[in-house]
Amino acid sequence: MPQVTHPAHRNGDFLVDYEEKVFEDVKADPGEKALVTFHTVAFEGSIGLVNLLQATRLQRKGYETSVLLYGPGVTLGVKRGFPKIGDEAFPGHQNFNNQITKFIAEGGKVYACRFALQALYGHGEGSLIEGVRPINPLDVLDIVLLHKKAGAVIIDTWTL
Repeated sequence: MPQVTHPAHRNGDFLVDYEEKVFEDVKADPGEKALVTFHTVAFEGSIGLVNLLQATRLQRKGYETSVLLYGPGVTLGVKRGFPKIGDEAFPGHQNFNNQITKFIAEGGKVYACRFALQALYGHGEGSLIEGVRPINPLDVLDIVLLHKKAGAVIIDTWTL
């Protein structure tokens, strides 16, 4: 029977070459925009958090970056906590809130569809994380069209 002779991995070991970067580090030209849309439920997969991180990265690369929360995506933008709002019931419970708050603090804009907020998920505007701007459901298409006309980078996030 074959034997493993390589020592077991230890904390601090590297398993991959994390320093090699294959592509140039792209930065936005002045005035370039980006839009990241979310039609995904909070905590139903990793894509919500991953693309919030991507939105933050786009903002840091110089893109004027907006996030659109619509349909189940509005669940990313509501205040949460247990037993009180703001409390972290388990590690990572406030990931979305923390990332959205950081994104807004760094100049990003976040919009949430009022229809989905109230009609689908039973929340009022007071449920939104501070800085998230509620918008008319008719604005959902228009923000996408405005970004397309501006030649923006658009990342659409869908699950369900």
